Amino acid sequence: PYRDQGIISSYLSIIAPGLSRPAPVNAAIIIVRLSNWGEREMTQRQLQQRLLGQVQSVAGARVFPLNPPSLGQRGGFQQPVQFVISGPDFVTLRAWRDAIIARAQPTGLFANLDSDFRESQPDLRVTIDRQRAGDLGVSVEVIGRSLELMFGEREVSTYVDRGVEYPVLIQARPQDRMTPEDLRNVFVRTGTGTGQTFAGELTPLSNFVSLNEVAGPQALNRFDRLRSITIQSSLAPGATLGQALDTLYAIAREVAPEARIGYNGQSKAFKDSSNSLYIVFGFALLIVFLVLAAQFESWIAPVVIMLAVPLALTGGLAALYYTGQTLNVYSQIGMILLVGIMTKNGILIVEFTNLLRERGVELYEALVEASTQRLRPILMTSIATVAGAIPLAISHGAGAEARSTIGWVIVGGVSLSTAFTLFLIPALYLVLGRYSQSRNTIGDQLDAEEAEATRTGKHASAAGAKEAASAAKPTAAVPAE
Repeated sequence: PYRDQGIISSYLSIIAPGLSRPAPVNAAIIIVRLSNWGEREMTQRQLQQRLLGQVQSVAGARVFPLNPPSLGQRGGFQQPVQFVISGPDFVTLRAWRDAIIARAQPTGLFANLDSDFRESQPDLRVTIDRQRAGDLGVSVEVIGRSLELMFGEREVSTYVDRGVEYPVLIQARPQDRMTPEDLRNVFVRTGTGTGQTFAGELTPLSNFVSLNEVAGPQALNRFDRLRSITIQSSLAPGATLGQALDTLYAIAREVAPEARIGYNGQSKAFKDSSNSLYIVFGFALLIVFLVLAAQFESWIAPVVIMLAVPLALTGGLAALYYTGQTLNVYSQIGMILLVGIMTKNGILIVEFTNLLRERGVELYEALVEASTQRLRPILMTSIATVAGAIPLAISHGAGAEARSTIGWVIVGGVSLSTAFTLFLIPALYLVLGRYSQSRNTIGDQLDAEEAEATRTGKHASAAGAKEAASAAKPTAAVPAE
């Protein structure tokens, strides 16, 4: 129906997909190619959510739609949630898996919650009656060699033909090894030891071997060289990958505290990118702070200016919340962008205040004058920034999710930060600025000391000249009587 509506242009079905051999014969992938953005009225995410509710009603099958990650991230045909638990053995891991899935299913964050450890592979479990085999003198080695030859194959020799060596394999005919009942047609010779009643006679192999049909896993996986089971799932409508992974981690710490936790596929890429962005965000704050400290030659002015950053982040998060966006890679990039954008309001006020203080104006009067004079440029730059981000916020079309997220972060962060920093920065600088000095303070002190020294030197020179003149006057001798 979606193809008839023009939403899907074409699709490709692949039966038994996978790079590993043998490929799973009970699995298939349908790759859907959507029509161009302007030719359909439904987005890719809307189609995925609608299909998620429809395919769950398919009886006897597990079907889940996947939205391949962008930017070349790994895990294109895997479910986004890839939560790996590692432990000592698969029996323990299976118990942990069942407990985690039972606790995670009622949360409503997951769709098609499952694991890669599926006991759906039919296996024949061979059990040897060692007591009966020992009584008849048949060793376990003979039983195992007979099973290998008659139901498998074995290389016994090689031969060379025109310089090429070929292996010689012994194998029973296919029609003689099709069913477990064929075990009755395989005979072994009993032992010839002392006390054996039926020494050297042929007896059916089924007398010593019993076959039990069981269901086993298709593969036994390892993660970081440890036995592991991967819990995988799609996301329910409205749920985010971060919420799902945090929920599974909290449940796993309660249910299986000894388990080693890991991530794979898109979940690992999400964790790696999140940690990297936090480091980048910290370096951005540090670099901006050091540049401001070098510019103002003070530690107090950068502290006052950087206090506007939390307001910008709060505004960005509020915009994401009210517009239904999530905190993803694109919104985190917008947060880093706000660090550089919102420091300019504080720079305008603090720089002009310092300039007035250098001219001898008191701190309070300098702040009032700077806030009044810089109000217009602050509002002009902020309004221009918000106006430039609005087209990104309300954009439509292919790739609009990334542009819209960054745009709303800038709109919300700049608006809230501008509204509050006009009052917050002058108030903070009024409290902290009294502990800082003007950049001309040391120069003024040196000039004053130099002037004082010059004035003192002139007085000292005049006094010395007067004394020298008094000493040069002739004196009259008074005759002694």
